[in-house]
Amino acid sequence: MIESLPSRTALVTSLMRAVHSRSDPFPLLDDPWGDRLVPQSERERMAERILAQMDSDARARALRTPASLLDEFLLTNTSLPGVVIRSRYAEDALREATMRGISQYVLIGAGLDSFVLRRPAFSDALTIFEIDHPATQAMKIQRIEECGMSLPPSVQFIAADLANEDLASVLARSPFRTDEKAFFSWLGVTVYLTRDANLATLGAVATCGAPGSELVFTYVDQAEFAPGASRSPQNENAKVVAQIGEPWISGFNPDEIVNDLACVELELIEDLDGKAMWKRYRGASTTLKQPPASLHIALARVSKGQRIGERR
Repeated sequence: MIESLPSRTALVTSLMRAVHSRSDPFPLLDDPWGDRLVPQSERERMAERILAQMDSDARARALRTPASLLDEFLLTNTSLPGVVIRSRYAEDALREATMRGISQYVLIGAGLDSFVLRRPAFSDALTIFEIDHPATQAMKIQRIEECGMSLPPSVQFIAADLANEDLASVLARSPFRTDEKAFFSWLGVTVYLTRDANLATLGAVATCGAPGSELVFTYVDQAEFAPGASRSPQNENAKVVAQIGEPWISGFNPDEIVNDLACVELELIEDLDGKAMWKRYRGASTTLKQPPASLHIALARVSKGQRIGERR
């Protein structure tokens, strides 16, 4: 991400959630805020970039219906299914966590996530901590104000660049309670960080979260980064985001993720690849296609101090 600008991928994923909500007859989530949080000027810039990538014939066809240009691009993007499913999965896991008494919700790299706006009855029961880069967070707060909305004091915005400040220090600047269980979500972020930075953040979750705290996070199979990797949809997406200044840097090996987590006192509860993610939710009659197989979403639990064999 360019230092002084909001994350472009955060803007795109917000629009993806919105267009899914509007276009799918059985959407996995209802996100009318996904459009409202992205300024019109940013949507126009995206449309211009899409047109610039087209040949003359395709550009001429697209300009016949310019209003649908951005929606059509988003609906056909191979990243859309994963973006939608990861949000639904995280909120399903959050719901289960609240039923076990967890009342702190930490969004690491929150982007333009609209949970507090579209699910007020759910979010009112939680203390929510949204952590993100200052530029992205400032734009989000401004858009919320421009839309005439105000959020309750239980929502804490914490501006931080996690590339330069560790999660524990960030949370120490907030009312976050380390003696109470928390639910952490970390969606669409690990691929943009080094392996060391990812392991440090995972370790910080285990350090800050009381035993029994949970984390949902996404990652890409490390095989995507191997020399000579096939031209998969994931690799094509990686090229696109690299062009806008947000290159992919690292992944995890699914065969080693259990040990990677155990090294930082996290216990893997579930790990779904793209195919398993799609199988989980296709029964909802959604028209979403299968996410790339190399995309993973994982649920882990802070295991430090837990008795052996203690499970949900």
